[in-house]
Amino acid sequence: MANTVRNKPGSETYTVVEKESNPLENLQTRYEQNKKNVNTAITVVVLLIAGYFGYQKLIKEPKETKAANAIAYAQVYFAQDSVNRALNGDGQHLGFLKIVKKYDGTKAGNLANYYAGACYLQMHDAKNAIKYLKDFDAHGTKLQYVANGLLGDAYMENKNVKEGIDHYNKAASDKNNMLLTPLYLYRAALAYEMNNQSDKAKENYKRIRDEYPQSMQARDVEKNLARLGTID
Repeated sequence: MANTVRNKPGSETYTVVEKESNPLENLQTRYEQNKKNVNTAITVVVLLIAGYFGYQKLIKEPKETKAANAIAYAQVYFAQDSVNRALNGDGQHLGFLKIVKKYDGTKAGNLANYYAGACYLQMHDAKNAIKYLKDFDAHGTKLQYVANGLLGDAYMENKNVKEGIDHYNKAASDKNNMLLTPLYLYRAALAYEMNNQSDKAKENYKRIRDEYPQSMQARDVEKNLARLGTID
């Protein structure tokens, strides 16, 4: 804000004298000028926050609970090797396929993709096994290695050796897993042999021999290495 001061009587020259600015007044002025926009923005943010927590409490959490209850029945059938009922339900309880659709976006709905893929693999339907296993988001879970191993099996059954090897290697990427890692190193080695990559197969067999000597797969390693012309 500024005042003007006349320099001399009869002179038309003026000097502008700046008045000290008050930050609070300036802020208030800007707020008043943009009051409608600011209030609208604040209202939108409040509504978004309220909507998010409302969704979490009123919709998502109950849905998660229902999904978890629903998948429990299908898991029992899966554990009993009743693959068809696990996949399609028993007429009273949902199977994995319907849980995937009905509870999409929930943890149980995601897990149902894994189980559906595993069921189809047992039924030798590699195409559908791949579809559901790829839809399963296993990132950060203990199932990511098993899921990749199953995908490797499905691709091999589908005659896609390259993808089979790739997923076997992913399944064997946890060096500390004494059960799964030697298993999938071995399967990758066999797939390498099928793909005429004997050097890669030898590397896997040697890893099993040297890093996992107590594993079941280690029993056949020396025999396989000898067959490939390696004695050391």
